[in-house]
Amino acid sequence: MSESYKAQMLVVPERQNGQRLDNFLLRELKGLPRSRVYRLIRTGEVRVNRGRCKPDTRLSRGDQVRVPPYAGRKPAHVGTPTDKLRQRLEDSVLFENETLLVLNKPSGMPVHGGSGIALGLIEALRQIRPEWMEAELAHRLDRETSGCLVIAKQVDFLRHMQAELRAGKVEKTYLALVQGAWPDELDTIDLPLRKNELASGERIVRANPDGKPALTTFQIRERLPDATLLQIGLETGRTHQIRVHCQSAGHPIIGDEKYGKDTAISHKHLALHAWQIAFRPTPIAELHHFEAPCNRHFTQLLESLSNGR
Repeated sequence: MSESYKAQMLVVPERQNGQRLDNFLLRELKGLPRSRVYRLIRTGEVRVNRGRCKPDTRLSRGDQVRVPPYAGRKPAHVGTPTDKLRQRLEDSVLFENETLLVLNKPSGMPVHGGSGIALGLIEALRQIRPEWMEAELAHRLDRETSGCLVIAKQVDFLRHMQAELRAGKVEKTYLALVQGAWPDELDTIDLPLRKNELASGERIVRANPDGKPALTTFQIRERLPDATLLQIGLETGRTHQIRVHCQSAGHPIIGDEKYGKDTAISHKHLALHAWQIAFRPTPIAELHHFEAPCNRHFTQLLESLSNGR
C-alpha cells in the first residue's frame, strides 16, 4: 500500500495529557471541518489504542490515536492574523498570568479553525506572542457569542480547569436579549438536550427526553417594549443550551439565525454575552471572578430597544 494511503498514528504528548479527543483532533487536523472530525469519531474511523471512542474521551500521554489517511493530511498553512486582528485580541485580554488568559471574545469569531475557516481565535493567539504558542482552549463559546473565554497557557492549569468544569465548580453567567415578555414565573428550565446532524452536515441541538440533562436559570434584569434583558446561569454546559432553552420557552434570543428565525425583531448579531465567569485557578485558591463588558453591538441594541425603536 502506498504510504499516502496508510492510516496515520498520532501519539499524545505530555502537554496534551488529559485533553478531550475532539479538541486534540481539531488541533492536529487543522483545516478539517468540525463536522467531519465528529463524523470520523462517531463512525469508528478514529480509534484510541485500537478501541472505539467518543468526542469527550480523555487522552493520556502515550495514547495512540489512529486517523484515516484522508484525514491525516494537514493543509499547507494556517491563516496568519492581520495587524488589526492582532490588536483586537491583544485589547481583549481581561486578565493574564503565567498559567492562563481570560479574554473578552469578540462576537462572530470562531474559537477554532475548520469548516472553511483558516484561522480561529486559538490559532491566531498562538501566532501573536511567543508565550501564547502552546495556548489551549479551557472551554468553548459559540462563534456568535461574545464574552469571557478562558485560555490555558500551561497543561497543568488546562487539566485542572477541565476537571473543575466536569465537577460543575465553574460559575458562568450570561446576559441575553430575548424576544417578547419573558414570564415572571419562569426562573428555571430543566430540559434534556440532544445533538442532531442534518443531511447538510449542519449540527443542531433539540430538546429530547432521551438527551443529556440540561438546567438553566433565568433572572429578569429589565423589561423592554418588545424584549427582555435576562441574566442567565448555566448549571450544565451543553452545546447551544441557552439558545435552545430560550427557543423552547417561546422567547428566542434576538439575532439567533439557527434557533430564532422569522421573529419580530431582527439583528445581525446574536444578543448573547458571556458576562461573568468564576473559578479557582488552582485547587487551593479562592474563587476568582472575571467580568467582560458588553460589546457595542449588544449595548446599541439594548439602547435601541429601550427607546422603542
